[in-house]
Amino acid sequence: MRAHSQPIDETASFRQNPRERAFFDDPYGTYAKLHAEASDEGPILFWQDYGHWVFGGLETVNALFRDKRLGRQILHRIPREELGWPPRPPHLAAFDAAEAHSLLELEPPDHTRLRGLINRAFVSRQIEQLIPSIEERAQSLLRSFAPDHPVDLISQFAEPLAVSTIADMLGIDQKHGPRLLAWSHAMVKMYMPGRTSFDETAANTAANAFSQWVRAIVRTRRKAPGTDLLSQLVHIEDSTDRLSEDEVVSTVILLLNAGHEATVHAMGNGLRILLDTGRERRAAWLQDADALVEEVLRYAPPLHMFTRYVLEDCELFGHPFKAGDVVGLHLGMANHDPRAMANPQQFDPSRVPVKQVAFGAGIHFCIGHALARLELARVLPLIFDFAPAIEVCGRLITKDAYHFHGLEALPVRLEPVA
Repeated sequence: MRAHSQPIDETASFRQNPRERAFFDDPYGTYAKLHAEASDEGPILFWQDYGHWVFGGLETVNALFRDKRLGRQILHRIPREELGWPPRPPHLAAFDAAEAHSLLELEPPDHTRLRGLINRAFVSRQIEQLIPSIEERAQSLLRSFAPDHPVDLISQFAEPLAVSTIADMLGIDQKHGPRLLAWSHAMVKMYMPGRTSFDETAANTAANAFSQWVRAIVRTRRKAPGTDLLSQLVHIEDSTDRLSEDEVVSTVILLLNAGHEATVHAMGNGLRILLDTGRERRAAWLQDADALVEEVLRYAPPLHMFTRYVLEDCELFGHPFKAGDVVGLHLGMANHDPRAMANPQQFDPSRVPVKQVAFGAGIHFCIGHALARLELARVLPLIFDFAPAIEVCGRLITKDAYHFHGLEALPVRLEPVA
């Protein structure tokens, strides 16, 4: 088994249980403390609860996202046996197959080829065509809520809206939304700390059902293509290449899972900020929705940490690492770096420029960032135009899902404009 890099002294490590409610409810105080104690590169610490190093400075994280000595995969460089890893359990076979061709997991040259093909279908005009349906569906959902009756803006609004948007883009019937949500929630638990064998079995079952369902739709699109993104993925090719069915399946699952999870968390985080603000200031912020969205993504990003493998023995910002080590690139910490911006703990949509890495950077920069930004910029003002007197009417519950960061519930009362 390979020996992995460990801290030389206790000052280079810290302990914080990511499942502790006080922490995942509001991790920013911890981030501020770590920044205050860090060097010019920002926090570089061994997180004992995870068992790997974490980088938290904005410029440092930005640079490491682009560093070719780090990657999402390691088994193409070092065999599982040499890493000391046990065989992959058979009860995760369907989950592994669904993830095998995911853009999120691949490295060049496979990533370069796959992203190049997908980019041809994932163009801005495809996204802009969704604007009318996004606004119409958001208004329809808002109108369906009884006035002065408690509504959970996460489960009753943000989730169905985000899933229906991705479904529209892919040309999938809206009636499938609930099952897509259930599959997605089950699969996402694989990325959370403290997952159980029950979580693994549920994720594998969901991945198998999800994959079979997508394959059936792919077969239909091959015979009768439409103008939707899924049809384009099925039929896209250049003179020498095309997407295999396995690649289409992994891509569709990634778009549905990552696309709605990040958007729901970002929308809930943005609503939480706006609802905690006076009406006059809130109205002023909503006048420039694009600037508001950028600051929401900086201040309360939906995902706080991505991990990478070290691909070769090297030194990263003065710290030695061995091939096979895991490092965490901490988006939440980086977005609150006092070395990169003034008053990072203050929410300020007038901040120019907004420095943030909410969607990552480098070759794995989120392919759906434009859709997420558009959806937030269109929907947040629409909610407050519909119900200016909206108010929280219950406890705001943060999801126990670190390193994702978002609300489990956002209960409000809506009073529509007469």
